[in-house]
Amino acid sequence: MPHTKWSRAIIIAVGAAAVVTLILIAFIWPSLTSTVRNVPLAVVGTSSEVSSVTTQLDDKLAGGFVITKVPSRASAVHAIKTRDELGAIIMGGSPEVLVASAAGTPVSQLLTQLAAQIQATANASAQAAVAQAIAAHHAPAGTIAPTITVTVTDVVPLVAADSRGVGLAAASFPLVLGGMLGGIMISLLITGVWRRLISVIVYAVIAGAAVVAVMQGWFGVLQGSVLLNAAAVSLAMAATAAFIVGANALTGIAGIPLGSVVTMLIGNPLSSATAPIAFMPQPWGQVGQYFVPGASATLLRDLSYFPDAGTLMPWLVLAGWTVLGVLAMVGGHFRNQEVVHVPALEEQPA
Repeated sequence: MPHTKWSRAIIIAVGAAAVVTLILIAFIWPSLTSTVRNVPLAVVGTSSEVSSVTTQLDDKLAGGFVITKVPSRASAVHAIKTRDELGAIIMGGSPEVLVASAAGTPVSQLLTQLAAQIQATANASAQAAVAQAIAAHHAPAGTIAPTITVTVTDVVPLVAADSRGVGLAAASFPLVLGGMLGGIMISLLITGVWRRLISVIVYAVIAGAAVVAVMQGWFGVLQGSVLLNAAAVSLAMAATAAFIVGANALTGIAGIPLGSVVTMLIGNPLSSATAPIAFMPQPWGQVGQYFVPGASATLLRDLSYFPDAGTLMPWLVLAGWTVLGVLAMVGGHFRNQEVVHVPALEEQPA
């Protein structure tokens, strides 16, 4: 067997190193660039109270929050449950901070810390006001400022079985890997467009049911309707698998790494599965929702904890990738058909 040419060996080595570098960047980039930015936050209070809160937040973390004034606590709770806001601050005589740990523990932890800072600032202001009143003889000596307590209420808490949200966040990677595994195996082991299509469907349905049985039936990580969760996981599996099989049908063996790169090295880092979309550099957080990993992670979180949130978009994204894969399978099937011309048989003389 002849030796590999030196030029080819060097090119392969450099290419392999480049792939490793890309994989490293894809996995560490979200963690290094993720930070508190543009977190949607509702505030209930007078215009002056809202202005004061906005100023305080900007001083502590410029660009960290997007403040929306809402008329009541009920409105704030509704906005959190529909995922329009990630938290809320209720001003007035009984100040309160509303969090939703099910939307992501980083934000709920941040708002809990913020509640302590608001409480400290409010008590300091109250003590200063009393001291000023005493100095101006508007209050008797020895007057004690009232103690202000800021209550923290988790309006959408995580279940006890997954109190830190680790299971829900960690589940996104097996979904990505599962879809890829199914697509790669079907591409390599099965021929025939209809056999491949049926195999993708069967694989997705069985894998989806198995994943939900483990995550919801065994560990209790997922909540809500078992059937809806199974449908979401199955569609996520089908979307990734169909895309890889379709890419393989169109481009040959190169389609397998192409489909895997799109899913693993582009879609997965942008999925916002472990941190809120707002934490990602814009517009990448929103872009990630148009890939299978981001859409599936958001859909499962909403189905489990935010039934009032709109889920049409992630359903459409997953269905769109599935249809794209199916069309690629069919297109590849007809593109690879060979046309054989059979010359007409000449009539033999009698």
